[in-house]
Amino acid sequence: MNLLAPLALLGRSVLALLASVGRISLYMLDAISHIFRPPFYPRELLHALLNIGWLSLPVVGLTAIFTGGALALQIYSGGARFNAEAVVPQIVAIGMVRELGPVLVGLMIAARVTSSIAAEIATMKVTEQIDALVTLSTHPMKYLTAPRLLAALITVPALVGVGDVIGIAGGYMVATQNLGFNPVVYLENTVDFLEPLDIISSLVKGAAFGGIAALMGCYYGMNSGRGAQGVGRATKGSVEAAAVLILAANFVLTGVFFSV
Repeated sequence: MNLLAPLALLGRSVLALLASVGRISLYMLDAISHIFRPPFYPRELLHALLNIGWLSLPVVGLTAIFTGGALALQIYSGGARFNAEAVVPQIVAIGMVRELGPVLVGLMIAARVTSSIAAEIATMKVTEQIDALVTLSTHPMKYLTAPRLLAALITVPALVGVGDVIGIAGGYMVATQNLGFNPVVYLENTVDFLEPLDIISSLVKGAAFGGIAALMGCYYGMNSGRGAQGVGRATKGSVEAAAVLILAANFVLTGVFFSV
């Protein structure tokens, strides 16, 4: 019997994982359906747009500009070993637009927004505010989840676009000020190298990552335990799940857009 204990533990873990995937999938479908069905709450949507989009701009901008500058330095240093320093503009552009821009923005949103949503909704559950919404004939899914999900689907692609531009600008500043690149030639190489598919993939990733971040915050908040410990576990679990799912979704979407 002792020999079967590890297999039993593994089986229980796999079943628990599959059950969690099923619950999250059903929650996602329910949330998406509520986006398109009345009643709507424009005030909650506006608040979510402000919180997820506008208030995330500073951290997204700082992350992107330093990443773009560091990427230019690394590419120049590595390219110098093969006399390929001239590829800095092209690699910075494709690296930021295809991968680093969407992923970094997604992870920043997971750190900032997912944790905030999970803590807010979990606190509402602990203080029985969600029960009060039900008493007032207000569907919690429609009032709490749908506006945040819709706001994330709208704003995160815009944040990704801004982050891409700022990251490329960071690489441009480092390359032209410190590495001796001609500003006009650098911009020409950047524009000529990027293709429409690169930009489309970046924005699609932004929408997917924003949806994941908002859904994980809402799901873990709605299903949090009681008390301060329940709020803490919900917040921690939401960020962990959002980060892992964003990286997994990035791998899948990269394969869809750029598989040979």
